[in-house]
Amino acid sequence: MLLKDPLFIVAALAAFGVLIILMIGIGGFAQGGEFNRKHANRLMRYRVIAQAIAVILIVLFAYLHQRGGR
Repeated sequence: MLLKDPLFIVAALAAFGVLIILMIGIGGFAQGGEFNRKHANRLMRYRVIAQAIAVILIVLFAYLHQRGGR
């Protein structure tokens, strides 16, 4: 069962983290102002890094699951 696989849970949490960072960034962009000026680029960098980690975890999970390793 997928929900008992620790790698699946970590990959899902990483994807959820990307969603949270993205929503904060979109909210800041929509609101504009000082928050957006100070943090927009930093949030974009964090999102790209978190997204890369999430993709790597998902690909690793798919690779191991396909080979029957999990």
